[in-house]
Amino acid sequence: MIGRVIETGACLAEGCAWLSQVEPLFADALRQTGPLPLRRRPDGFEALFGAIVSQQVSTAAAEAIWSRLQAAGLTEPQAVLDADEATLRAAGLSRQKVRYGKALAGAGIDYRTLREAPDEAVVETLVAVPGIGRWTAEIYAMFSLGRADVFAPGDLALQEAARLLFNLSERPKERALRQMAQAWSPWRAVAANVLWAYYRVEKNREGIR
Repeated sequence: MIGRVIETGACLAEGCAWLSQVEPLFADALRQTGPLPLRRRPDGFEALFGAIVSQQVSTAAAEAIWSRLQAAGLTEPQAVLDADEATLRAAGLSRQKVRYGKALAGAGIDYRTLREAPDEAVVETLVAVPGIGRWTAEIYAMFSLGRADVFAPGDLALQEAARLLFNLSERPKERALRQMAQAWSPWRAVAANVLWAYYRVEKNREGIR
């Protein structure tokens, strides 16, 4: 059984209202950020491949690489499997990401089944693929499946936004931020969206692609 799914702006607004009651600092952040973007994406191979592309690079670099892959027709599983390493690297992928992309393309994931799988089952299925860590799986669950209670505490922008918003002496590490986020359940994904929006306001740049 799965929990709430964020489908519309009304879902976001409900989560924001709940979070603002539980933690007034979220209300403060929302007054600065304004309405949150919905951040829903299609599910499937392209969404996960895009997340792999985004790993350990800036959002601007990720956008540029993805645009080159799209222009070359390299965003479908069979196209990635058929392409040689030189072609994929010319689009901007590292040698490691070429390997990860091909592993994903050949993994045979049943994306329709994932839509109805519990959050942790989604994560477990995805992290079994080389190159997909927990961060990538959690981002997919939030943005592509709309899971309302998934959080990605390994995300550096979320860690920095939490440091700023909660006036912490240092960035919380992944384990500490995961524990901190338990208080924001069942709207942890909305809390993440608030923090990303707050990061954008404070740093004047996007923290997530």
